[in-house]
Amino acid sequence: MILDSQAARGRSLVDVLREAAAHGVRLFQYRDKLSPSIEAYRAALKLRDAAAEAGATFLINDRCDLALAVEADGVHLGQEDLPLPKARGLLGPGKIIGISTHQPAQVKEATEGGADYLGFGPIFPTNTKPDHTAVVGLEGLRQVRPLTHLPIFAIGGVTLDTVAMTIQAGADGVAVVSAVATASDVGRMVRDLLAQIG
Repeated sequence: MILDSQAARGRSLVDVLREAAAHGVRLFQYRDKLSPSIEAYRAALKLRDAAAEAGATFLINDRCDLALAVEADGVHLGQEDLPLPKARGLLGPGKIIGISTHQPAQVKEATEGGADYLGFGPIFPTNTKPDHTAVVGLEGLRQVRPLTHLPIFAIGGVTLDTVAMTIQAGADGVAVVSAVATASDVGRMVRDLLAQIG
């Protein structure tokens, strides 16, 4: 689950994390592209502590400095962020590094470069990230699945109605933002999503 305060619409991200974790989410990524560094740091500390209490893995989106500062479990990097070898040098071999990918060449490069997992998408149109790259669709996911042995998390517009077909197309898991953060019952939405993933 991606924790983004803009997508949460005023809900406490710590509360969302705790409820989602209580119902089965085990991997969280904190994404904050707007707040000043000190605010992002304070929020990340609270989220890291909540994730640790829940026995969940906690990653930081984009920023190796913030991941190091709060002792997160790792970082998720986009194509415009630090190169994978530089990030590995900063974080060390024990941290998780995921890479956002959108095309076959990026999937191959991240796999060969030693990423721990891949995000791939956007699978469907999404309002959570309005400046996203072109939609790759389920067919794009099917095409890259044979190119990597790494776990692929499909991202971009994945909902309860589309999660099963996304897994069938080759994803090992899905990254969701608003599907959970805006649900009237976070716990129930998490359970329903996990049931579709199988």
